[in-house]
Amino acid sequence: MATLTQSTTNKYWTYALWLALFTIFYNLAEGLVSIFFGINDEALTLFGFGVDSFIEVMSGIGILAMVLRIRQNPDTPRSQFERTALRVTGTSFYLLAVGLGATAIYNLFSAHKPTTTLPGLIISLVSIAMMWALVAGKRKVGKTLDSAPILADANCTMVCIYMSIVLLAASLIYQLTGFGFVDSIGALGLIYFSYNEGKESFEKAAGMDDCCEEEGSEAPK
Repeated sequence: MATLTQSTTNKYWTYALWLALFTIFYNLAEGLVSIFFGINDEALTLFGFGVDSFIEVMSGIGILAMVLRIRQNPDTPRSQFERTALRVTGTSFYLLAVGLGATAIYNLFSAHKPTTTLPGLIISLVSIAMMWALVAGKRKVGKTLDSAPILADANCTMVCIYMSIVLLAASLIYQLTGFGFVDSIGALGLIYFSYNEGKESFEKAAGMDDCCEEEGSEAPK
């Protein structure tokens, strides 16, 4: 950071702002499309993936608020809005995990099969590409600004890639084999990540070691 000019520093914080905005709007669009096809095709994994995208929107709003605050004054403490956003996000992840678990168990016992998982296959491939680009962008900006919050947010975005891989695997296996249980098994994979994300959100709100820890972050005044 000591070698960066004020102009360069401002430019990279602007990049960080646009990355946060893109994350919000992309997840909003992804959530709408995923839930639509998840309901239409009765695909539990895709539906759960879509709900997760909406939860990521809430998380992204908290990150956006953090970036705006640090840009204006890096010495200010975390706002109440950011803490509340984290707690709401954490609660939503827990509720998603419970809902997916209950539905997955029901589907297993009732031998329910989705109509098709082709939309999930396409959506997961697009998501992996977009999330990977976001991770690369956030890591570049985070390293340049020596910002722990942005670097950790990039690690959080990696979780979205893992969830996309779960959706991809479940969708592909079903398309190739017609094995109906794989949709519920894929949902169980989403439960694992949802629970961990919920736990981390509450840890962040408590100021514990987490992906939004602000110690060591810097920004232009």
